[in-house]
Amino acid sequence: MQLRAMEAQFKGVTQQTDTYFRVETGRLKLREGNLEQDLIFYQRPNQAEPKPSNIILCHVQDTEQLKVLLSAALGVKVVVVKKREIYYLGNTKIHLDVVLELGEFIEIEVIGTDADSETRLRARCQALMQQLGITAADLISESYSDMLLKIEDR
Repeated sequence: MQLRAMEAQFKGVTQQTDTYFRVETGRLKLREGNLEQDLIFYQRPNQAEPKPSNIILCHVQDTEQLKVLLSAALGVKVVVVKKREIYYLGNTKIHLDVVLELGEFIEIEVIGTDADSETRLRARCQALMQQLGITAADLISESYSDMLLKIEDR
């Protein structure tokens, strides 16, 4: 595999369930998995190119009780179930996903700090895309949750 040849660090395979809740702006999801259990709020534009994300993440111990609470308070919008392989390459997190009802995807997250410029982070993402043979035509604008909602609307 090309990621191993690039000396990416394999962190593991996880089954993840992301429950998205109804919120006015952005996206709020509860991630349940054997490697990550987090409540995540994020804002990201839908565009078919590398895009910035503003993320607030909170590690969670009791995901089951929190899901009950948030479901009652906000309502569930959609649930995304996936198998995910996680790799790190420097400051970049790479996911190889198999998403139930949608198929196979690769997701690249270049993780920056406030000191990093968006231009520099975007250049890192585009360089990695080139190394992995990912073209602009391969990119999708929507999240897994948006794609599943479109399927449900049919």
